[in-house]
Amino acid sequence: MENAFVSKYLLKAQSPLNGMNRTFEGMIIKEITNRDIVSIATPLGGKDALSGAVRTTYQATLPIVGQWTGSNVDNAQFLGMASDQYFVMFDHSGSEALIVMESKLGSAGYYTDQSDSWVIIRIGGPKSRSALERICSIDLHPTVFPEGNVTRTLMEHLGTIILSEPNNYFLLLSARSSAESFLQAIQESVENIL
Repeated sequence: MENAFVSKYLLKAQSPLNGMNRTFEGMIIKEITNRDIVSIATPLGGKDALSGAVRTTYQATLPIVGQWTGSNVDNAQFLGMASDQYFVMFDHSGSEALIVMESKLGSAGYYTDQSDSWVIIRIGGPKSRSALERICSIDLHPTVFPEGNVTRTLMEHLGTIILSEPNNYFLLLSARSSAESFLQAIQESVENIL
């Protein structure tokens, strides 16, 4: 007997900014929606095992604090967030981020799915650094914050993780709950430097 109360509707995940993608005179601001984020904590005395698992599976090295490294496997980026703590961002896996991480790294780390906690925005273009410097409390000059660096900071009083990517591009992560305010701060800063 078919259950008469089973819904015929499917729930579909929605990104915080509905996949927003804008261009301003050679500058882009784009929400990145196809990435999972997992936090990795290193077990006590397990740094060598985690490093070995990352090297074997991802052909990458774990970064030091303040830097990130990339891998061609799942387009992964490992972020050195704190001593023995990393974030890894990789191509979206559906709702299987933890399963993917455990299948790749086994018990070499403790994993927490962070995917739904963050909004991810990429900003790029020749004036992107200038736009971010207006709202960011750290020095983003290329000699101080070159490609491959990552840090936590504040942008307009909102907690942010910022990654420096090639060719004047930056990846910004902030709390999903304040995504609209975060986007507004970025857009206004871009508009003020054009």
